[in-house]
Amino acid sequence: MKLTWLGHSGFRLEIEDAVILIDPWMSGNPVFPDGARENAIKGATHVLLTHGHGDHSGDTLSIARELKIPVVGIYDLISTWQTHQGIEGIGFNKGGTVDLGGAKVTMVNASHSSSIEGNEGPIYAGHESGYMIAGEGHVIYVSGDTDIMADMAWMGEYHMPDIGILCAGGHFTMDMKRAAWAARKYFNFRTVIPCHYKTFPLLEQNADAMVAALPGVNVIEPEVMTPITL
Repeated sequence: MKLTWLGHSGFRLEIEDAVILIDPWMSGNPVFPDGARENAIKGATHVLLTHGHGDHSGDTLSIARELKIPVVGIYDLISTWQTHQGIEGIGFNKGGTVDLGGAKVTMVNASHSSSIEGNEGPIYAGHESGYMIAGEGHVIYVSGDTDIMADMAWMGEYHMPDIGILCAGGHFTMDMKRAAWAARKYFNFRTVIPCHYKTFPLLEQNADAMVAALPGVNVIEPEVMTPITL
């Protein structure tokens, strides 16, 4: 299994027979390198979206059209895009599981908001979500944008993820200390990868606080477009 950070909350996940682009925002992303888009999306089979905000959904429609691949996510947004944007989609909801090339992807709760830009302001885009992705002997928890939730208790106990991809930049989501507290309290991760940080000065710029708070856990600070083998 291979994971590549696309900057901010975007990842390329190669798992089982799938190549899943998670929250692919590249156009206008200040930490995504010029000229890297082709390699980032090459061979992708699905786009997996946690919510509608532009720093997560930014390149979703263009990738779906270019590669003719489905967008996977909350039913409300996906069905709207299928009707009005002409894309292929797999819309489902929290508690549901879909098979993406052998990887089993279950939608779970998150605590945030979700909208897309409209001509007269934000437009409702269905609920925000996270995902449990099971494959190749691992379960990955993709938190999406969220704060700490009591739901994390049953999510950790039921799904038993060993890898956590956790938003941790602060201001809009958990910061490093809060994400680390949630990891200790509710999960038994062997590996934690922070995201939604470094992109702007407003966000946390390093994972030092997370590393200090999670002794014995392999906290990996990803580098953009540098694959991580898990």
